[in-house]
Amino acid sequence: MKSYSIKELLNKQPIGDSVEINGWVKTFRSNRFIALNDGSTIHNLQCVVDFENFNENLLKQITTGAALKINGILVESQGRGQSVEIQATDVFVHGTADSETYPIQPKKHSLEFLREKAHLRVRTNTFSAVMRVRSALAFAIHSYFQQNGFYYMHAPIITGSDAEGAGEMFRVTTLDTKKPPLNDNGEVDYTQDFFGKETNLTVSGQLEAETYAMGLGKVYTFGPTFRAENSNTSRHLAEFWMIEPEMAFYDLDANMDLSENFIKWVLQYVLDNCKDDLEFLEKRLLDEEKSKPQHERSEMALIEKLRFVVDNNFKRVSYTEAIDILKNSKPNKKKKFQFPVNEWGVDLQSEHERFLVEKHFKCPVILFDYPAKIKAFYMRLNEDKKTVRAMDVLFPQIGEIAGGSQREERLEILQQKINELDIDEKELWWYLDLRRFGTAVHSGFGLGFERLVQFSTGMGNIRDVIPYPRTPQNAEF
Repeated sequence: MKSYSIKELLNKQPIGDSVEINGWVKTFRSNRFIALNDGSTIHNLQCVVDFENFNENLLKQITTGAALKINGILVESQGRGQSVEIQATDVFVHGTADSETYPIQPKKHSLEFLREKAHLRVRTNTFSAVMRVRSALAFAIHSYFQQNGFYYMHAPIITGSDAEGAGEMFRVTTLDTKKPPLNDNGEVDYTQDFFGKETNLTVSGQLEAETYAMGLGKVYTFGPTFRAENSNTSRHLAEFWMIEPEMAFYDLDANMDLSENFIKWVLQYVLDNCKDDLEFLEKRLLDEEKSKPQHERSEMALIEKLRFVVDNNFKRVSYTEAIDILKNSKPNKKKKFQFPVNEWGVDLQSEHERFLVEKHFKCPVILFDYPAKIKAFYMRLNEDKKTVRAMDVLFPQIGEIAGGSQREERLEILQQKINELDIDEKELWWYLDLRRFGTAVHSGFGLGFERLVQFSTGMGNIRDVIPYPRTPQNAEF
């Protein structure tokens, strides 16, 4: 007898065949109708048991959460809500689930409650849909780069450098934290540590990816990154995944072209391959928004929002032009912005980015040529000495989705910027070597994977798009 996943069975519908499926019980009604789900699809499969022909003790074990194997005949369903069902001839209980203590009962659970049950929440419709979309996005990302001549590079997780210069890093050490060895100055002696120096979990694989781009041409990293930022918001995680392509011989224009093409391609892949899950998540989002005041509701449904990005050309606007637009905008003049825009040089907030996308241009936006003072040391300085060849890709509802730049390829200028920021040149000797030996124009960008999953699923909190969220005071599971 052929064993099927529920997704396969619903697609093939071999009416009249003897089939076998495995899954978890969602509901068991009237001692007769089992709704079974195996995680392969948002849809359950109804299995009908003739309770008079089954052992009563066996039927008592069929409760929500129990794992079953069911053999039977696939038939057209007479009931509403499904096209086919299985007339069960044999039921085997892999594992029972006590209905008194199993927490994922068939009722509405809050997302906060489900975060406390993160090991079981993937059995709910919402989280199974989110995680299937997450999986499809990850596959699409690799597919896009592999089809476009990029090489996948594994950047180190443990590093001695702070690529962002932000200093919010998790320290890696094997020293005794209660009595660490001290040097002559009374400071912790890291020469006795495992690596012989201070090391941390990476905040970005960018600098190492640059080195590989300058030998392989086009590379991308896709791995975990870590920020020790004490931020308890719906947008921040301490551990998250980053996609970071780096390309030799690409200037900022080519970098912007790539970011737009890449984002559209992966979102189109999800639209093409996750239809059922997106439709479920869209309905969930619409139901959730009914409880919000009108002004807080999204102007676009989920699938419409994805199409908005895929179908529109991204508008390219300089930071200077964006500041003029924002300064003269109604919300700014009427003091509706939480952060007023009064002068050139301010760092834009998500409210400003969303205004540009949703209200002013009504399409995704790429801002470029930012003030050097608010951007990282490795971004190429423009001829005006005030701005750098940076870019940010802005989306509806979330603001910035990706950020990148043309990298500074001139040794003297990079050294000057490093010294101005008090960064130890000795720590970056290898990075500077790229400018000493065969330097060339090169560019790249970074995209937070969870932000992309959040956008694609309509989930309001970033903690609900990663299997086990790591946030301040929370490293459960």
